[in-house]
Amino acid sequence: MNVSSAQSLTLNELFQLMHFYAEAGVETLLEDEPQDRFAEFAALAAQRTAAAMASVEQSATPAGRSALTRPSPPPAVRPNVAIPDAEAAAEARRVAAEAASVDALAAAVAGFTGCNLRNSARNTVFLRGDPAAEIVIAAGMPSADDDRDGGPFAGQAGAMLERMLAGIGLAPDKAMLINLIPWRPPGNRMPTPHELDICRPFGMRLIELMRPKAVLALGNFSARFFSGSTETIHALRGRWLEAEIGGKPVRIMATFHPQDLVAAPPCKRLAWQDLLAFRQELTN
Repeated sequence: MNVSSAQSLTLNELFQLMHFYAEAGVETLLEDEPQDRFAEFAALAAQRTAAAMASVEQSATPAGRSALTRPSPPPAVRPNVAIPDAEAAAEARRVAAEAASVDALAAAVAGFTGCNLRNSARNTVFLRGDPAAEIVIAAGMPSADDDRDGGPFAGQAGAMLERMLAGIGLAPDKAMLINLIPWRPPGNRMPTPHELDICRPFGMRLIELMRPKAVLALGNFSARFFSGSTETIHALRGRWLEAEIGGKPVRIMATFHPQDLVAAPPCKRLAWQDLLAFRQELTN
């Protein structure tokens, strides 16, 4: 097996490699030589202990005692404060329900601190587009490119989506693009059931406020989010699904996420069939 060094890669190959690492959740590059971080930590702890002992010994001498007023209290330990999941989900429902417009909802999501996913994400990546649009295009959660750029469908997946929509005569700025989970999970992992419960009210409230003519659900997560099914996108794609949101029915077409098409080009033919059916329904 031949192993290529970074110096032997072209600029495009290096870019593709870095993109792969970013999508895989790699956030730190290692040095050329191995570093024993455990040993470094142990040495640092030993230095701090020695410094503390020296301070104690100095204070035990007469000169040290005269220089002291009273011993300083130990630093207070401040535990991480987390909102219980049930309370966070209830707060999310309240905040979403109080939003009277799309802009107000976007501001409420940006200021919401009850989901732990926010702590590891760079940006809140909820929506982008026209609040008056008749079409909502929904993905599951932000990609690494989304998180870095601060908007849905950034990078290679965004370019693929633009080509998909252009094929049926639809411009991305004439739709509302959303992530149902507004914060990227660490390493692109799936959200936990509790995280989903907390984030669900935001996407549902957006649909309720916009009342779109149709929703294009991209990928497994988005299709299951609206349908409540456990089937894969291969089973759900290409057919109209109905969900009741805010007491009214909403029509949803499921198809592949642009990232699926980047990873599996043979799926493009199926996605094209789905988009044609989606467009046909919009023109009726």
